Amino acid sequence: MKKALLAAVLFTSAASFAQYNYRDSNRIGIIGGLNQTDLKTSNFDTKAEMGWNVGLSVRGNFYNDFDMVYAIEFFEGKFSVPTTNALTPAIEDVDLKIQGVKISLMPSYKIVENHLSIEAGPVLQVNGKLKYKSDYEDNFVDDLPITIKDIEDVSTFNILGAVGITAGVRHVRLNAQYQYGFNNFLNKVENNTTGSSFKGNLHVFTGTLILYL
Repeated sequence: MKKALLAAVLFTSAASFAQYNYRDSNRIGIIGGLNQTDLKTSNFDTKAEMGWNVGLSVRGNFYNDFDMVYAIEFFEGKFSVPTTNALTPAIEDVDLKIQGVKISLMPSYKIVENHLSIEAGPVLQVNGKLKYKSDYEDNFVDDLPITIKDIEDVSTFNILGAVGITAGVRHVRLNAQYQYGFNNFLNKVENNTTGSSFKGNLHVFTGTLILYL
């Protein structure tokens, strides 16, 4: 997480420098919004939950009708899994949180200057282990011979592909985006009985408000 904070400081410094030197072409944006995160896996059931994201972006002229948008966001994503424990057979959904930072670089096609554009590009996500209430760490996941604690250690570095649309006025815009995780988010998790590896990919929908300075 210290590396993520350092990246944020460097990004902010670079963005400020760009804004100072190219006021006519580059704009700094403050980002705030919500996300709905899910983990698509055939190994156990999951349910998407609501999270949040905040950060900074810079939109600059690139070529003709294209802008380039780069951003850094701190986020908390969340999904839940059904669990049981030794004390009761009742199924209880447990929230699992993903906390980290996302860095993205996206070409943006301007459909209507300063009002409507579409974007697509890669997103690098750096996150820690899954977080949850310690009361549930020994709960079994979806009737499998694994506990919540067994699946907490997930992939730290993740590559996602994103597509989105941005609409609004010059200084205030709304962005809707879909992100798909290309790599296996569960690459460190194994079935305690068979030893087979688990596989899961992140699916994220985001809705954000961007205020351009």
